[in-house]
Amino acid sequence: MQRLTRRQDFLAAARAASQAMPGMVVQMRARGDDAAPRVGFTCTRKLGNAVTRNRIKRRLREAVRLSLPPVARPGHDYVVIGRQASAHRAFTALQKDLVAALERLHHVSARDK
Repeated sequence: MQRLTRRQDFLAAARAASQAMPGMVVQMRARGDDAAPRVGFTCTRKLGNAVTRNRIKRRLREAVRLSLPPVARPGHDYVVIGRQASAHRAFTALQKDLVAALERLHHVSARDK
């Protein structure tokens, strides 16, 4: 899975559809090509110091690594935003939040077409 690194990709995803879940917020943008899906991670400073934010991002990266490949669609960008609950939420619950958010986002995007 490729990573999002450029700011303009994160900003484009922020203008697209999003789904808030207890453990995270997921933003999804259809790029309009058939390239591999890309994923990016972010946490705001409101969540705590660098140690806390990095711990949240590590947990989210692992949840995405395990759960995203079966449900990710080619030609889409996904941004996963950490929330306060991401630090202490059960890992299986984080994975379920991710899958549920993606299913809702894909359902809404299919309905809009």
